[in-house]
Formats: sequence, structure tokens, C-alpha cells
Amino acid sequence: MKHNERSMTPAPYSDTVFNDDALAGLARIPDASIDLIIADPPYSLGKDYGNESDKRSDADYLQWMEKWVDAALPKLKSNGSFYIFLTWRFAPEIFVMLKQRLQMVNEIIWDRRVPSMGGSVRSFTSVHDTIGFFVKGKGYYFDLDSVRIPYDAETKKARSRSLFVGAKWLEVGYNPKDLWSVSRVHKCDPERADHPTQKPLEIIDRMIYASCPPGGMVLDPFMGSGTTAVSARRCGRHFVGFELNPDYCDIIRARLQTPYAQRMENNNQPSEPVRPKVPKKISA
Repeated sequence: MKHNERSMTPAPYSDTVFNDDALAGLARIPDASIDLIIADPPYSLGKDYGNESDKRSDADYLQWMEKWVDAALPKLKSNGSFYIFLTWRFAPEIFVMLKQRLQMVNEIIWDRRVPSMGGSVRSFTSVHDTIGFFVKGKGYYFDLDSVRIPYDAETKKARSRSLFVGAKWLEVGYNPKDLWSVSRVHKCDPERADHPTQKPLEIIDRMIYASCPPGGMVLDPFMGSGTTAVSARRCGRHFVGFELNPDYCDIIRARLQTPYAQRMENNNQPSEPVRPKVPKKISA
């Protein structure tokens, strides 16, 4: 174990996904024991998760969101962070609610790289999810260096003047922006599980590396396909979470046995597309 990793005895619920409702499951977790919460709740779009959890009226949905948030937030440590996936339909109301309880750091836009095909003919096609990044206080944990994106060799070469020699930012890379262009998990992807709204490991890895210390604890109230559990394990963190559908719990157990869940070295190599350089105009 590295010197900066925690050596304390794991909690009895550590590295466990309970087949339980989030509200009931959160009662298992002591207050001020969680470093990071990553929440991907139902969006109230009527999707089939094997139950009626995504089929609420708008008013009922917003009341339910407030109820589980109020149950979850006391579990965070004073330097803890909270990420939540949302759709544009309810993000404004939920952000207002959360800003009454936490400090908002970022609104992150996840560009799912959806092909420009089909969609509504009466509106612009929705191709993104909204992610809110909130913290409990100013002293929140955030490891920027672990998620910096390396500059390519051409960029480094262009910054070879003495002014840039030894500059840390040039060597370790730049800060990810608040627009994350990461492809959704396609059916043909080997990472794919049988779940309608599975999130890519790349996104969850970035959240965990940045906002949970090595050996820390990540809580996911809506585990779904188990991406948070898989990511936590491969990033060297502990996890706990809840999933209402027993079939999804089976999927999570299976995914935790795959190579994707093995401990990995962080190489800071995202799949974000590199912006092509504009060719210089040749004068006549």
C-alpha cells in the first residue's frame, strides 16, 4: 500500500452493494463516513428498470429527489463531494434545491457523442447529460494532478522557449474542462452490461480520482449496472451502494469479477477528441 493510502480497517459495509431501496439503505451508513457520493438517480423519463422507479409525476419526482438527498448528505465528511447526473428537464429545480444545502463547484456537460441522426423535428436533438458537482465546504478534497490531460508532443515542442522550461502545467497536462466528450457505452462495447442507462467507466474514474482520496469510500445510492463499484475498485477506493433490482445486483457481482474491475495505474489518457489544428493559410 502506498504511503498516502489509508490503512484503517474497512467498515463492515465496505465494498458491498445491497439489494435495497436507497432510502432504506442509507440508514445503514454512519454519518460523516463517506468521502464521495456519486448519484445517478432515475431521470423520470419512464425507462424500464424492472420496477416503477422511473414513472413518477413531476411533483412526486422532485419531492422524492429532495427526500433521498436529505438522507444522503449527512453521510458525507466535512471535506466530501457530491456528483449527480441529471437531465435538462429537472436540473434547474434540483440545482436550486442542492445549492440550499451544498456549495456548487461546477455544472458539467457530458457530451455523449450521439450521432447526428434522427431525433425530434420540433426541437433540437438532446445529446448531453448534465452533471452537478457540489461540495460540503471550502476545504473539500480535490486532486487535480490525478486527472490532468497530458499535452501532446507537438504542443510541448511549441512551448520550448525558456519561458516555459520546467513549467509544471506543461509537464503534467491541463485541467479538464467542464465539457466532457465521452462516448456513451454502445451495445457492441465489451464494457456493456444489460442496463438501459449505463455510464462509461471513464467518467466515473475521473470523478473518483479527483474527489476521493486513495483508500477512501465512495457511496452510490443507485448502483444500476455497478459502474461506480467497478471504478472504485480499479482506482483503489472502497465502495458501498444500493440497487433495488436484484437482476442488476447479479450484473454488478459479475462485473466485479471482470478485468475492468482490476486495480489499474492512472495514465490520464482520456478518450476526449483532440481538436485538429487549423492549417496555416498559404498566401498567394
